[in-house]
Order: sequence, then structure tokens, then C-alpha cells
Amino acid sequence: MKCPRCLNVDKKYFFKGSKGLYCRKCISYKRMLIEEEIEEVKLDEISDNAMEYILKYPLTQNQKIISKQCLKNINTSDVLINAVCGAGKTEIIIETIAYFLMQNKKVCIAIPRRQVVLELKKRLEGIFTNASVIAICQGSTSILDGDLIICTTHQCYRFYKAFDLLILDEPDAFPYKGNEILKNIVRTSCKGNIIYLTATLDEYLKKRILDNSIVCLKLNKRFHGEKLVRPKVEIGFTIYLFLRLIKWVNDLKFKRKIIFVPTIVVGEILYKVLKLFYKCKFCCSKTINKDILIKDFVDFKYDLLIATTILERGITIENVNVCVLFAEHVIFDESSLIQISGRVGRSIAAPSGDCLFLLKNKSKEVNNCLKIIDEANDW
Repeated sequence: MKCPRCLNVDKKYFFKGSKGLYCRKCISYKRMLIEEEIEEVKLDEISDNAMEYILKYPLTQNQKIISKQCLKNINTSDVLINAVCGAGKTEIIIETIAYFLMQNKKVCIAIPRRQVVLELKKRLEGIFTNASVIAICQGSTSILDGDLIICTTHQCYRFYKAFDLLILDEPDAFPYKGNEILKNIVRTSCKGNIIYLTATLDEYLKKRILDNSIVCLKLNKRFHGEKLVRPKVEIGFTIYLFLRLIKWVNDLKFKRKIIFVPTIVVGEILYKVLKLFYKCKFCCSKTINKDILIKDFVDFKYDLLIATTILERGITIENVNVCVLFAEHVIFDESSLIQISGRVGRSIAAPSGDCLFLLKNKSKEVNNCLKIIDEANDW
């Protein structure tokens, strides 16, 4: 027995009900009988001229090289684009997306987090102006087909062998990272090869690089040519860190600032204090109106945002500065810290900014983050 969707072969997860055997390992994604022959999901044909695209800025020479190499290899192998935060990974894959659309082949971009799905949909609508760009995530599941589908990784269960190309963005992010069931569901949604996009590699991708089972394309330069912002690190007692945080906020008056906190509890306490003196908001997984809150921050309706790691990836906010409070906390691993610091200096208009890590004690993860940033800057 083998579950065609999650690829489980462990007999203890199969249960025989009144209608037959089904897999309990992936039942949360919708019950499916093993005896049933799963048919490939049939999607509509691509619209005329869907492949035409417009980029606001021409690709840099480095981006062009990676773009060409990606297109050259994707028909015969999975491809990993390992590029630093702000390197323009989305722009690099545009040529490959257009090629598949021109061949009347379905493309999906799967992303672990809902907020990034919604932001990327807006960006790609401005690039593929003649295409139907569809976002499928929590709260957006009424339309399930289009020329270009962008969805959370969880939604891939709807598309068994539906895609000719799947682009997996941030595969080292929660909740995809370490989730073997979800990984296999994403894999079985695609009948072709996968492009992985990330600035931070997990063990799975590192292993695939070592055994040469994936083509790895590396880019250590941001699209505007400036270096990555190197975080400043300060260590002290809690009261000192709080006072240093207040000084940082005041020094960056009238500039956009995000304070990353390790837990919701810490965020709520900090918000109760800071809102007495500053116009600020708190964003976490429990926040109901996240989309509106983030849009207001982007529109400069307030300039101080407290956030958990829910905003560590994928969100591009021009001219923003970040501070990580209690950066030694276990929630802030090496990848998380690299992604957070990568929020700073992402635009041509503002290629630099301020990044501050506040710690109660030394952290191996912080040291690794600094080492990787230094190596990229020295490339």
C-alpha cells in the first residue's frame, strides 16, 4: 500500500472503513480512499498572450545569467536558486514562467505563508498584465484556476499532478519546513520539476546539493548592487535592552521601524508599554486584520510595528529599519535572523538602513547569521 498523495507506506497509518482503506497520515487534507484511482486535476488552458510580461527595471547581468541557467536546466532537473535577501528572486524566474505559459503549461508558485501569497499576487499582476493571476489561501478559495496560480503550500492538496512547473518559495519556512507530509503533497501536485527559491538552506536542500540531485544557482548580490546590511549586536540585562530599544526608536523618529519579538506574550507586553508614547501596532498570528494593518504601515499611517516572526519573510517594505529584541531566543534561528535582517535595504531608493540585534547573552545563531552575511558581502 502507498498513499498516492502523501506517499506514506507505513501500514499503521492505513485504516479500513466501511468504504475501503484510507490514509490517516494526510486525512486532515481531506479523506481519500486508497482504492480510488486518483486522476490528474485538469485545469483550463492558458489565455492568449498570458506569457507577455513587463518588468519595471531590466535584469542585472548577474540576474540574467541565473535566469538563463534556470530556464536551461528546469526541463531536466529540479533547480535551486540560492540568492540573498533582496537579490530579486521573483524577477529571475519571470523568463521561465513566461516560457511555460507560452507552451500552454500550468505554473504554480507555492509559498508557506498566506501574507506572502497575497503580496506576490499583486506584484505578478503588474508583470503579467494579460494573465489571470489567482491567489489561493485561507479566505481566498472561491476561484481555483487561472493562468498563473499562487497558493500556500497547504492548498497543493487540491492539485494532484496538475502543474507542469512548481516554484516553491522559502522551503525552509514554517509550516512547510520539517513537514514530511506537506512536502510530499507539494511534490505530488507537480508532474514536472520544481524550482526552489530561498536565501537560507535547510538540511534537505544541503543534502541534495551534496549528492548532485539538484542544480544549484547561487547569487550573492542584491539587484541594486549594494551590500547586505550587517546587524549591530548589543548584549545586556533586560532593563538595558529596553532602554536601548527606546533610544533606537527615538533615533529613527519619522522612519519606519519593525521590532521583532520572540513570542506573542512579549509582543503584547511591549505593545502595551510603547502605545502609551508612540503610535504603533502589534502583528502576530492571532491578529485578525493583518492585511489592513500591514497596508497602513506601508502607507505610513504609523511608523512603528511590533511583530513576531510572522513577518520575517517575503514582505517587502521600502525604507524600513528593524530591531530584534531577545535575539538569543530559540525561535530566532540562523535562517530567521538572516531573513529578518534581509528586510532592510531592499530598494534602489533605500539600499541601506538600520538593523539592531539585542541579546541578553551570546548566541551561536547570531554569530552564524553575521558570518553568512559577511561571506556574502565579501563574495
